[in-house]
Amino acid sequence: MLLLGGVEAFQHAPPLARSRALASSSLTPSLASRSFSIPGLRQRQGSVGLRMGLFDTVAKSFGMGKEEATSEGGVVFGVGSPENQKFVKELLVRVESKINVLEEQIEKLTDEQLRAKTQEFQQRLRKGETEEDILDEAFAVVREAAWRVLKLRHYDVQMVGGMVLHQRKLAEMATGEGKTLVATLPSYLNALSGKGVHVVTVNDYLARRDAENMGQIHRFLGLTVGLIQAEMKPEERRANYGCDITYVTNSELGFDYLRDNLAIKPEDIVLTRPFNFCIVDEADSIMIDEARTPLIISEKTAAPAAKYANSAKIATVLEEKVHYTVDEKSQSVTLTERGFSDVEKILNVKDLFNPKDPWSPYIINALKAKSLFKKDVQYVVRANEVMIVDEFTGRVLEGRRWSNGLHQSVEAKEGLKPSSETQTVASITYQSFFRLFPKLSGMTGTARTEAKEFGDIYGLEVLSIPTALPVARRDNPDATFRTQAGKWKAVMGDIARRHTKGQPILIGTTSIAASEQLSKLMTELEVPHEVLNAKPEVVTRENEIVAQAGRAFAITIATNMAGRGTDILLGGNSGFFAKKRIMQKLAPALVDKKNGLPSKEAMEIKQNPACIPLPELSEQAVNKIDEAVQAAASALGSLPSMLDVESLLAVAAETGPVEAGSHLEKLREAYRVVKEEYDVRCKKEKEEVEDLGGLHVIGTERHESRRIDQQLRGRAGRQGDPGSSRFFLALDDRLFQVFGGTSIDGLLDKLKVEEDMPLEAKSVSDALDGVQRRVEEYFYGIRKEMFKYDEILSSQRESIYSMRKKFVTEDSDYMSNTILEYCLDTAEEIVPNYIKEGKLDASGLANKLAQFFDGIQLKDSDIAALKSRDEVRQVVRRQVEEVLERKEGELDAVKESFSFEIERYIILTQVDLLWKQHLKDIDFLKDFIGLRAYKGDPFIEFQQEGFELYQDMLKAVRRNTVYSFFQYKLKNEENKAKAASAAPKKKKEARRSEQRGRYSFQPARRG
Repeated sequence: MLLLGGVEAFQHAPPLARSRALASSSLTPSLASRSFSIPGLRQRQGSVGLRMGLFDTVAKSFGMGKEEATSEGGVVFGVGSPENQKFVKELLVRVESKINVLEEQIEKLTDEQLRAKTQEFQQRLRKGETEEDILDEAFAVVREAAWRVLKLRHYDVQMVGGMVLHQRKLAEMATGEGKTLVATLPSYLNALSGKGVHVVTVNDYLARRDAENMGQIHRFLGLTVGLIQAEMKPEERRANYGCDITYVTNSELGFDYLRDNLAIKPEDIVLTRPFNFCIVDEADSIMIDEARTPLIISEKTAAPAAKYANSAKIATVLEEKVHYTVDEKSQSVTLTERGFSDVEKILNVKDLFNPKDPWSPYIINALKAKSLFKKDVQYVVRANEVMIVDEFTGRVLEGRRWSNGLHQSVEAKEGLKPSSETQTVASITYQSFFRLFPKLSGMTGTARTEAKEFGDIYGLEVLSIPTALPVARRDNPDATFRTQAGKWKAVMGDIARRHTKGQPILIGTTSIAASEQLSKLMTELEVPHEVLNAKPEVVTRENEIVAQAGRAFAITIATNMAGRGTDILLGGNSGFFAKKRIMQKLAPALVDKKNGLPSKEAMEIKQNPACIPLPELSEQAVNKIDEAVQAAASALGSLPSMLDVESLLAVAAETGPVEAGSHLEKLREAYRVVKEEYDVRCKKEKEEVEDLGGLHVIGTERHESRRIDQQLRGRAGRQGDPGSSRFFLALDDRLFQVFGGTSIDGLLDKLKVEEDMPLEAKSVSDALDGVQRRVEEYFYGIRKEMFKYDEILSSQRESIYSMRKKFVTEDSDYMSNTILEYCLDTAEEIVPNYIKEGKLDASGLANKLAQFFDGIQLKDSDIAALKSRDEVRQVVRRQVEEVLERKEGELDAVKESFSFEIERYIILTQVDLLWKQHLKDIDFLKDFIGLRAYKGDPFIEFQQEGFELYQDMLKAVRRNTVYSFFQYKLKNEENKAKAASAAPKKKKEARRSEQRGRYSFQPARRG
């Protein structure tokens, strides 16, 4: 059998050293090294027009955008529906007829003239033109700037991608097609208005890389470029968010938004402008996969450590199906009657649900931790801390925690001290957050399978963009086996045959545990390899491992590669090796250990043990590095962090203009020389790897989403490179067991084949595809339901945050009039309660007013003398206004605008306290509203009660603010003396009727 003989193949293979020697000699010329004769191409010496037309001419010679699927599994990418094809064709016509015709004119401009185009565009926008009016010329300018700065030129299809993003759509572009370069087009165009653009990506490394590399284009054209990193201080964040274009991660942007809405003073706010335009890279990962987990800012409360520890011990002795049942599909655990009885006996309690001493949530969470949350799958333990692993990307989610006590239960299971419990202070889902942008777009390699969700929730239409060159990857049919043993034997066989020839292999797993298990097996067989997962000792080497994954003989085992952001280059990444080699000397010369200098060992190039060792650098190259490092040290002295060193080297590695004779020029020359020496080996290996079929991707299990499987396949076959992929599956894989139901069980009963015999029946592939579709529909249903409920909270959040922001940023007059409004509304709310059936309770009314308005000069005898309800209201209103003026005058006598400071502090404190309680109440309502299904639609019930809870919260904010303000007392005797002689504060004329709309913050009832 083709797929069998894994262990035997390794045992009988020739020594790897012999294979490597063969690989390094007499390499067969590859497609990339052959010459082409392209008719009709302009041939003038040094012509910018030559290189401007070359890429697209070559692409068209290969039939760009017209690739056909072959019987051997060729890939069709970027074709899409007939409507998709028609739309893309129309945009391509626009590129060719309007943008390309401008190139000859644009390329003749000097650097200064090209840069001046930015000011010209800005003036045209101010005079009334729109971004659409100047799009063609602006895109042509960016294309020219990219060539001058980076020696990168946008393909025609990349120009189409830029227009799709500008038109508020989601561009689906294959891996390696230059999405980050595409984003420079709409980000430049939309930044010209001065309203700001956010380019959002999945991690700090990618944000920094894109800001350093793509940011050079924008800086060259006169725009400012900001970068947000996790360790930045508020003042740094404010400055970077104030730039024309800001590169930032989704989590940093989301948390900054929440923190801004907890600010007390204007200077605490970092997002100082309203949201304008946002481009989301890896949009499916951020906007779909992470949509189930909200961003939460919480405060710590004491955790009952003993309850968590005891519950963890009890969970170890309880038996599944006897004491509790587990539903992996819904991720839930339910105690049986015997379970309830036995746990109550163990704890010696009568009721696990006793509200005074509840045990039920602790026991349930302990059982979830035991049965559903596995170490090295859902989480890792790092430095005695439980760290959540993103199931879609395999990355550790820094700062994320499971809520409702589950995180503490997992800690207790691992024998760690339970951390403090938390109470939510502010939260938002990505679904709600990104909808705050008036103009939103995104780009990703895989979106078509989720097009409906993007449309329903974000209003984004998905458009597939053709590849610049035909995709040469072969996606082979899945090999499906009855059992795990058969599957893994076949995987090892496929690895053995390809590795002994020298073909690089990327093996994708769905969990850290699976990657470790496969690594252990390969280590026992003495097969050299690399492992890329969320383990802390591996994460720091991620870029280094990816840089070598395309080299001859390389074997890389990786958890899901979604969002890794670094292309796997066939033959290896010579640019990465050159930067790392220079960094070994540059970093110690500019940064000390106190400022984050890594160890000497950490800066060494750790080569993939399966690959042929990289050559030693020549004496000339070493001397160039030493000269460049000495020049940089003389010019800069020292730098504050490794981040600054990386930025310096990133600029030196590009082709943008630098000052002649400067340290940057010397660093660039050193980089060029070192890269050229590594290029000799990398290009040689690339030719051999191409002849062997390129990178081969092995999938060891289907994921919950077809997108993640496609992303894994997409690591091979970038930019026209050859490549191949095959998934090896077993009918007892977790996905099929949990979601397959009777269809998979039936197959196992019917198919009486050997465990190592691949199943190729159509019924098998249909059943497996059906399972995966059901999984996608199931999780989409969860996200859609969560979104429906969150939309109610979202409208309330927008209302309260808008109200709160005004309290922070508006002047003292606004705050004073708001307090007056609050006082008058509270007084009008009090009065009717003491006039019943035409009888006035003067004593009760006077006491209640004195309780809320300390110092009010209104006795019960004064009230008793009043003859009508209207007269009572008028007198009370006048007295409330006077007591407020006296209170504010007393405070302002102590310090100028002191009343403003106190009013703002009190109202913001009340808003935050009551909003925090409201979030808790809403969570409680959401959890238990389903129990009222007998009364009608649970969602309608939630909508109505949620609205009532919000109205009650707003009233409580008003009442508590009034009461707290008048209860505020001066303690210093000197200040008391100043207050005693103070004159009342007179307000600016503002009629109450005119103020009502301004200070009434009531959200519209949705639905």
